[in-house]
Amino acid sequence: MSQSERIVVWFNEVSKNDVALVGGKGANLGEMTNADIPVPPGFIVTAEAYFDFLRQTKLTGKIRKLMEDINVNDSKKLQEVAAQVRRVISNAPMPPEIAREIGQAYKKMGGGLVAVRSSATAEDLPEASFAGQQRTFLNVEGEKEVIAAVQECWASLFEARAIFYREQQGFDHFEVGLAVPVQRMVKSQTSGVMFTVEPVTNDASKVIVEAVFGLGEAIVSGEVTPDMYVIDKKKQKIINKEIAKQEWQLIKNPSAGNGNEANIKVPLSETAQTEQKLKDDEIIQLVKLAKQLEDHYQFPQDIEWAKEDSKIYIVQTRPITTIKEQTAEAEPEITLPALLVGAAASPGIASGPARIILDASQIDKVRKGDILVAEVTTPDFVPAMKRAVAIVTNRGGRTAHAAIVSRELGIPCVVGAEGATTAMTDGQIITVDGSHGKVYDGKVTRRIKTTAVTHMLRDTIKTRTKVYVNLAQPELADRVAARNVDGVGLLRAEFMVAQIGEHPSHMIKEGRGSEFVEKLAKGLKNFAKAFHPRQVVYRTTDLKTNEYRALKGGEKYEEVEENPMLGYRGASRYITDVDTFKLELAAIKKVREKYNNLWVMIPFVRTVKELAEALKIIESEGLKRSEDFKIWMMVEVPSNIILLDKFIAAGIDGISIGSNDLTQLILGIDRDNARLAEKFDERDEAVMLSLERAIKIAKKKGVTSSICGQAPSDYPELTEKLVEWGITSISVNPDVIDKTREIIASVEKRLRNKG
Repeated sequence: MSQSERIVVWFNEVSKNDVALVGGKGANLGEMTNADIPVPPGFIVTAEAYFDFLRQTKLTGKIRKLMEDINVNDSKKLQEVAAQVRRVISNAPMPPEIAREIGQAYKKMGGGLVAVRSSATAEDLPEASFAGQQRTFLNVEGEKEVIAAVQECWASLFEARAIFYREQQGFDHFEVGLAVPVQRMVKSQTSGVMFTVEPVTNDASKVIVEAVFGLGEAIVSGEVTPDMYVIDKKKQKIINKEIAKQEWQLIKNPSAGNGNEANIKVPLSETAQTEQKLKDDEIIQLVKLAKQLEDHYQFPQDIEWAKEDSKIYIVQTRPITTIKEQTAEAEPEITLPALLVGAAASPGIASGPARIILDASQIDKVRKGDILVAEVTTPDFVPAMKRAVAIVTNRGGRTAHAAIVSRELGIPCVVGAEGATTAMTDGQIITVDGSHGKVYDGKVTRRIKTTAVTHMLRDTIKTRTKVYVNLAQPELADRVAARNVDGVGLLRAEFMVAQIGEHPSHMIKEGRGSEFVEKLAKGLKNFAKAFHPRQVVYRTTDLKTNEYRALKGGEKYEEVEENPMLGYRGASRYITDVDTFKLELAAIKKVREKYNNLWVMIPFVRTVKELAEALKIIESEGLKRSEDFKIWMMVEVPSNIILLDKFIAAGIDGISIGSNDLTQLILGIDRDNARLAEKFDERDEAVMLSLERAIKIAKKKGVTSSICGQAPSDYPELTEKLVEWGITSISVNPDVIDKTREIIASVEKRLRNKG
């Protein structure tokens, strides 16, 4: 039986490339397990088991008939149809083979209390963050109970909120599968969430940790206002703590199983109510795990964690999809007495009539232009949230459901505004300032530029120095291409190769090299098409041996290296494993047949001879330098700085400085070493002298110069120096495109005035 036909797989048997089989949650649990992240053990009932269940019970036709002509904007009708569909699925007999496999897996993991979670094959993706549309069952015990919970998870694929969500996202109801991870329960004394960027301002230098006593459902639902800790990511130092009073905690009901609720609220002692939920060293331990996850996924993460005794577990991680461009200046605060004060959860200002919703059954009351006011929100509130212009809740922190969805929708939100549902009357006109966590009576206006006007003004800014963007994920191409950006200065291959999931040499051996070419070309085409005719500079694969080993078949072709960062990578690999490099070049050629804006950049070149040999292979495959095809070299090894004139003479059109590796190698610092984090600084004199030398030599030799490391995103003062030295382009992360453009425009103006 192939992997795709299996009913049950274990966490260590799957990775992030198996979303179609095990869904977003399942894929992440497997990925984390294989990356040695502390994850509670378990197995996954695959999406194929769900599809097999539908086939054997012959339910698809019956469900289709029930859902004919459904109008998802008619909330009452939607709820009725959804309930009917769920009953049909819940009441169907479970096929014996599927029940047997689930029962055997549960026994193998030792029985006991487990969490049974839904994992849809279209959730937790970079462009689809309304996770939580389906059910989760906690503290489930017993074979029959686990099997029943799995079937209830399948039924929850047709919750009203899930049907609404799929319609909005354009997913076919019968192409989305549902896998079900079954995972050992963590008996949480403390639990919570954390973001690897500050979720309101999108400050990537900070990690936000929120914590409560007891089970984490209390924090995610927003029922409890959590402690919040702000940590400097690089220095791993706590910057700020907000200790919230917690009157009760959520725990497993000791009487569960007798028809009672699985979890109950129990009061905390007067002393415990005001205690800090985590010790300082535990906060730093969490931050280290957060950084490990962000580095592994190469994307900001939204992480759920739990602490049992002295052990911290990561329960789930998903990409943060609410990252928006920061404004260059902080939005000024309204100087009037506030009606209510809470936590700033999603920036912006909006006015409108308050609609007080005490239960999800009342969401029909919310019309377009209203402000939704509730105790807390749940996924059932999403249809109303999409109609609202702002949201206010009595309880919750900046990682509560209301906060996350508001940031996704781009509307203001204030959470933890105690008494919101009683302090206002239904229909009362209010103004919500989500940037500062305040609610005002009446419609408040100010003489400030709106976000839309600000973006229009930014879009008119032109600079001589080009502003490029660093990208890796095809799903983001169209959105970022719509911005005021001159092209892609660094297109990373690693994410696309990871999605292919197989080692290219393994595919060549099986006679499937053309399949690798097709899949890589498909990913590259997304970027070239979105940005055409603007250039897209593709950095050829720079996976290290440990990353290549993780691909299917990789262990046969990759040695275990002591230090993969300094090992078999970059140009050294291309001139040794020529057949694999030629697959990559074939994919580039295929895309360039239609989109001639795709260029090439060669990473980690140690010697001039290496570069010359790599260039020779590229040309032999029919990719010759021309007006519309340029070849760049990454400058990230000290030898590149010392012998740059010779590297340029070998035959390249431009350089791009990889400031991360260059700083690491000049200063002799592992950039991932927390102890040395304070010393890792691109503004160090030795690094600055190297940057200046590279840019000035490139200018003298008549080739373009760029930079694509993290430094320009972090240090505006460095960006100013780069422009002064004559760099021709700067490539930054999407969140600082506009800010970088403004800095460059300011420097160029100052230099013109000087001249």
